[in-house]
Amino acid sequence: MANLRQRQKESTRKRLLEIALDLFVARGYVATTIDDIATGAGTTRVTFYAHFESRQDLMRALIAELNAALGRQSRPDTGESTASPLVEAVRVGARDLIATWLHDQAVRWPVIRPYILAATEASAVDPDIRALFNGWVEEVVADVVEGLDAADRFDPASRHFRGVLAFANLDQTALHWMRTGGFEPGVGVEFDVLAETWWHLVGDAAPH
Repeated sequence: MANLRQRQKESTRKRLLEIALDLFVARGYVATTIDDIATGAGTTRVTFYAHFESRQDLMRALIAELNAALGRQSRPDTGESTASPLVEAVRVGARDLIATWLHDQAVRWPVIRPYILAATEASAVDPDIRALFNGWVEEVVADVVEGLDAADRFDPASRHFRGVLAFANLDQTALHWMRTGGFEPGVGVEFDVLAETWWHLVGDAAPH
């Protein structure tokens, strides 16, 4: 019986997350209320609060799902997310390895599209979500810095900003695809430009 209740609880939580994500994309974060989410999931506001303290808490859970979809793991010491393939690609600095990592991210865009669109809109209007989303961005940037530190490449004072610029290029390319669908993820001139930009920003692009 206890196992059944736990499965039902997990199912309800998953349903709330699914409905919230659908509504955030269809209606927008601001226009979607907790009652909308609860009603869409076939439950009540009381049940919503049994699973999440707020919309912000629910968005935190959605970002955790985003991390899982991107293959990011939790650091045992800090609990922050990391992606060892990104760290390694930057450490090595080879153009083909960086392009491969970027391609692996791009082919996931159809899956992560609703998460990114919802989080981007929510962070624009909600300071708590903005701080949460910016913290997630910093975790990605930290992977770039870790790779550059391991390679001892570029001026240490520039490494964080290089990571910021690299992420911004990836993020804007992804958003361009998510909003227009004008090219196939991971191929085409847009992706080639993205890979070239990353190689010059964080890779071993110096002539030998």
